[in-house]
Amino acid sequence: MSDSLFPDVEARPASDGRDDAPARYETANRAQIELQPCDLEALLPPGHAARLVWRFVEGLDLSAFYRAIRAREGRAGRAPIDPKILIALWLYATMDGVGSAREVDRLCYGHDAYRWLRGGVSVNHHTLSDFRVAHQAALDDLLTQSIAVLLHRGVVTMARVAQDGTRVRGSAGAGSFRRGETLQTCLRLARKQVERTQRQAEAPAPTRTEAAQQRVAADRLARVEEALAQLPAVQATKARQTGKRQTEARVSTTDPDARVMKMADGGYRPAYNVHLATDVDSRVIVGVRTLNSGADQSHLGPMLDAIARRLGQLPQAQLLDGGFVTKAEITAAAARHVTVYAPPMQRAGRTRPPDAPVDGDTPAVVAWRARMATDEAKTIYKARGATAEWVNADARTHRTLGRVLVRGLAKVHTWALWIALAHNMLRTMEIVPHLMT
Repeated sequence: MSDSLFPDVEARPASDGRDDAPARYETANRAQIELQPCDLEALLPPGHAARLVWRFVEGLDLSAFYRAIRAREGRAGRAPIDPKILIALWLYATMDGVGSAREVDRLCYGHDAYRWLRGGVSVNHHTLSDFRVAHQAALDDLLTQSIAVLLHRGVVTMARVAQDGTRVRGSAGAGSFRRGETLQTCLRLARKQVERTQRQAEAPAPTRTEAAQQRVAADRLARVEEALAQLPAVQATKARQTGKRQTEARVSTTDPDARVMKMADGGYRPAYNVHLATDVDSRVIVGVRTLNSGADQSHLGPMLDAIARRLGQLPQAQLLDGGFVTKAEITAAAARHVTVYAPPMQRAGRTRPPDAPVDGDTPAVVAWRARMATDEAKTIYKARGATAEWVNADARTHRTLGRVLVRGLAKVHTWALWIALAHNMLRTMEIVPHLMT
């Protein structure tokens, strides 16, 4: 018996490099699962944008979000995700130009910045999607907070505010718009579908598929009923615009709030009209309104009301495109000590100078015409394009406002609030970076 520990190895002759035995080596095996230690805090360098987003969210008053949590100490039920995490994820996603909840879900497990913000908490696209549209009032308050801090520090001056609107492509399809008679047919079919799915759900053990079918049928019925409810108002608006009451109106069965509007490229598609008011000096958004009307006239007064409710004060001057104002609104704005800068509209074929008074003009309108003829007013008005149109273009190109993925006026407005909050956060980073450190 050999005293060696590995007798077989010692007995094997040394290779002289001339044998025909196959080579032995290690190769890649990418199907195996590896458990690697990960320090989330070390994923991002200091000053990373995700860290700044978290710092921004920590400075906000989120009490309205926490009050909505139903899970309480001493009660049964699973604890929900901290609202701070979901707010930070959606703000960073909006900054990143990501508008899909499924894409945010994927990034939360494959992108270091999203993984850091998630902080080890499990999220899914259902939770992300529901949270984005479920807290409109609380989100509106966050936007007010983002403005109030800058207003208190004198960054937002409210000396001049530029207002402009942009038409946003809706989620409804162009083929989903139906006339009244077709809507009645859709209503009957939807009710039959609901009855059929209810009978399936009453079975002793309904499947998940049957329960899902019942929810889909009930949702479709609700949308068709809402479309029929909105049909008279759409018909009245169409009659005022065309002067022909026999013109049949159409409403979408997938998104009853959407309206067909003329877009920037000249085409007509289902859309919403999002109005943003921006402080000229700081380029911070101070007002957001979402409409389902393509007309831009008569929106100065409502925007001033929205700004006053949000900030408790009005701007000294409002800069608007010529199609936004009416004589009545100019008079009303002057009574509220707001100076309007908007070019007078000149109809084709008229030779009258734009600054010439017209019969029926109020003193405020006469003053507006004379003011817009001066070089000083023209110089001030140039800031509107550099402010309002820049904000709209940035929101459409980089902040997911090119096309919304939600349906309904309230949800689209909440989408716009997320974009405005993300925009203001970026402006805070740029103009007062010490607040983010």
